[in-house]
Amino acid sequence: MKNKVFSPADILLPQGCDMEKWAVVACDQYTSEPEYWAEADELVGKNPSTLRLMLPELYLESDDVAQRIEAVHTAMEQMLAKDVLQGGEDSYIYVERTQRNGKVRRGIVGKVDLECYSYEKGSVSPIRATEGTILERIPPRRRVREGGALELPHIMLLIDDPDCTVIEPLMTCKDSLCKQYDFDLMMNSGHIAGYTLSKEEQERVDNAIAALAEPERLVARYGDCPANKLLFAVGDGNHSLATAKACYEAVKERIGADAALNHPARYALCEVVNLHDTALEFEAIHRVVFEVDEQKLIDAMTQALGLVPGAEGQQVRLCVNGKVTAYAITKPASRLAVGSVQAFLDDYLAKNSGRVDYIHGDDVVAKLCAAGNVGMMFDAISKDELFAAVVADGALPRKTFSMGEAADKRFYLEARKIL
Repeated sequence: MKNKVFSPADILLPQGCDMEKWAVVACDQYTSEPEYWAEADELVGKNPSTLRLMLPELYLESDDVAQRIEAVHTAMEQMLAKDVLQGGEDSYIYVERTQRNGKVRRGIVGKVDLECYSYEKGSVSPIRATEGTILERIPPRRRVREGGALELPHIMLLIDDPDCTVIEPLMTCKDSLCKQYDFDLMMNSGHIAGYTLSKEEQERVDNAIAALAEPERLVARYGDCPANKLLFAVGDGNHSLATAKACYEAVKERIGADAALNHPARYALCEVVNLHDTALEFEAIHRVVFEVDEQKLIDAMTQALGLVPGAEGQQVRLCVNGKVTAYAITKPASRLAVGSVQAFLDDYLAKNSGRVDYIHGDDVVAKLCAAGNVGMMFDAISKDELFAAVVADGALPRKTFSMGEAADKRFYLEARKIL
């Protein structure tokens, strides 16, 4: 039996480039730190770079966003015209990513079939969102993807493979594979190396993934229910994958469902990583609320959620003017503390001024809240509970967890034609 959901892709890679300048971190990182992107821009200069092929989300609401998107599309055409990007057909790339902490995370880059994916509530598709999808976040990302000749993924999908049957065997045979890249990532973000799989290893990977989807195994792990068919859970890039799906549905409407089955937009490039990879660590995603009456917000939150300092129960740490205080939520609105707080914020900000950003790292929250703003910090969830929780309860509250610090996120490197 062969795996049909995840398959080899026509992966394009840069030729003759300074790879450290080529690869750039995912667009949804450092959204409250414009200095990061300014430094990246200075570092890249006029060199070929994925920085010119993507739009940092920092700029999604800027006045010149239309011009920025047009520049991205133009840069894609220029890269293709100059043969900067070249590649083979039907390939997987085995990736070893050395994180900033020295741990090595392993994955396989290929394409997923968007016919097998849904972010809708109650979905039982093989590829499923792990967190709530904010529909209003799709249109601006769709404007970037539509009209672009290329996709460059920062999507990371997780497989629940505790016996390490899919990816980990590649560790022992990588020296026999064709190495495609091996370099340090910019701005002290670790190292990355990539190897093209042989046809024999492609077949082994396909069969191993198919074995994960055996009905008997799914029942044993998740119970006998329609939702147990979860094979890939979105770990990173939830809204990017949702955008790819929206664009594919638009192609269906334009050319018809039958014709769309043979269109490149049917697929999305991504990296698959084992949930049980020893380097994979779940990190909490914190909240910082800007442009708000701080005391009014805290008073409303205390009343709505029954905040009590030092008590037992769901925990949240509030950071105000450099001071951090731990509270218990005695009137929870969700199974998770982050869900209770998010439900409150959604309601509060719909009725009051202020905006929320989602922040990685306690130190960044402390910096942003040293003189104003309100930070809300959480403990990370256990990754061992992820698949079972999604099967049982559906998508978790949005921005519930992150896989590692911002510097360890997926970098744009590979590309695929989508027009």
